[in-house]
Amino acid sequence: MTQPTDIRRDDHRPLLLDLFCCAGGAAAGYHRAGFDVIGVDIVDRPNYPHPFVRADALEYLAGLIASGEIARFAAVHTSPPCQAGCALTIGTNTARGWGRKHVQLIPALRTLLDATGLPYVIEQPTGKAPVRRDLWLCGEMFHLGVLRHRNFELGGWTMPQPAHPKHRGYVRGYRHGVYRDGPYVAPYGAGGGKATVPEMQQAMGITWTDVREELTEAIPPAYSEHIGRAFLAQAALEVAA
Repeated sequence: MTQPTDIRRDDHRPLLLDLFCCAGGAAAGYHRAGFDVIGVDIVDRPNYPHPFVRADALEYLAGLIASGEIARFAAVHTSPPCQAGCALTIGTNTARGWGRKHVQLIPALRTLLDATGLPYVIEQPTGKAPVRRDLWLCGEMFHLGVLRHRNFELGGWTMPQPAHPKHRGYVRGYRHGVYRDGPYVAPYGAGGGKATVPEMQQAMGITWTDVREELTEAIPPAYSEHIGRAFLAQAALEVAA
């Protein structure tokens, strides 16, 4: 198990644990909101822009709980693998497309998160994943070039649901054999009018990785910055009360 390269902090920023961190789309937003962040992923993520631990996320979280080290953190964000419930892959997991079954980690993850006693976030794409839809965000809420609807389960805290603006048009590309142009790009797959890597970077506001797989899995930092600022504002109010 790899340890973070540097977890020292001299500005008293709260520390957030970013599980299943991939290349750090969520981490960048939380950092902008005011957190220091440590990421955990089961594979090396050399593009991750903050201290990083290579480890199985559930095992690492369980170890932090057992050792008491979880107390160093103010909150936990998680983006567990979504293929078991994602709307893009549901129905193809066992027969076609992905060609294999995908393990649903969310129930075990939630049990561990509840055991931390910390506020937490579980992020998932729209689909059939077993998460509460406590918050639902769309790229149009932040004037982005992607729609990328995402559901967020909030454990131990709440925040307001922003209004969902009307979409300005189509997502560019082919759908059911028909090509449409539009103000948004599709940040997944390749061909058929889907976004190039530079288009993904610009549309989501992610500049530190040019790996297509990492971009297709990322959430725009604007989402987690919005969540992080709401969390810190609520925490400040509770301290002042």
